[in-house]
Amino acid sequence: MGFLLARSFAVPTAALLCVLLLPCHAKLSTKFYAKTCPNVESIVRSVMAPAVATEPRMGASIIRLFFHDCFVNGCDASILLDDTPTFTGEKNAGANANSVRGYEVIDAIKTRLEAACKATVSCADIIALAARDAVNLLRGPTWNVPLGRKDSRAASQSAANANLPGAGSSAASLVAAFAAKGLSAREMTALSGAHTVGRARCLLFRGRIYGAETNINATFAAARRQTCPQAGGDGNLAPFDDQTPDTFDNAYYTGLVAQRGLLHSDQELFNGGSQDSLVRKYSGNGKIFAGDFAKAMVKMGGLVPAAGTPTEVRLNCRMPN
Repeated sequence: MGFLLARSFAVPTAALLCVLLLPCHAKLSTKFYAKTCPNVESIVRSVMAPAVATEPRMGASIIRLFFHDCFVNGCDASILLDDTPTFTGEKNAGANANSVRGYEVIDAIKTRLEAACKATVSCADIIALAARDAVNLLRGPTWNVPLGRKDSRAASQSAANANLPGAGSSAASLVAAFAAKGLSAREMTALSGAHTVGRARCLLFRGRIYGAETNINATFAAARRQTCPQAGGDGNLAPFDDQTPDTFDNAYYTGLVAQRGLLHSDQELFNGGSQDSLVRKYSGNGKIFAGDFAKAMVKMGGLVPAAGTPTEVRLNCRMPN
């Protein structure tokens, strides 16, 4: 994600790598819609601003939607596709079912863009812009979003199940999962900072707060047990960052240093391993975190489907044309 990051291979070599399903980065441009839809960014913002103002958690949900899209066959808006007779989509994959949300916000943005610039702006680009705006509207950094992605015509639940890291992931498995997408350990730790906003379900952290793990602050665990019983209440929510849950800042890392990580996978980033020093750095310097996060978002946003994947600009983000 070195900052737009089309890789400098000759075209045949890059195409071969994509066919082999290695991480592929798109040749995108921040000026892609300069002539065809010059107001695209303001239109996206016009929907995102009231959505986040009404429900700050929606900002976190849109950021997560972007991650979960890009990690499965590239940033192609496949996560938005409803099931069809010919494929089972990603919406009900293990990491997405009853969890990923914000589809209606993307629909609202698409409706406005179709009215302004028909059949021009891809759903994949909408997700990328909406995620950037979500971060910024929650008082986080902003960045220029390279554009020009296309939408896939199919989705794969099995690919989602295979590619999306889970709440019980170890540090080593997280590093490996991100490396498989061409992302470094540092970029993984920076992108994990998206958990400075948002909520998680009791089901995902129950084991951590009821004695199965020792690297947890006792006061923090007791507080979480107030709303997450040992049985039942699977859908009860708790903030990843209980200090500033709706502000995009570096408090997530401060919490990790204090052993207040909500998920097992969160605390794995500060547990005597390779990322401890970086977590300490981010916890003490929000500016460094914000810069690294923005760069990593651009790089992740450059992941594209394998060469030869049928793509288009969808007219309805929930179904192929």
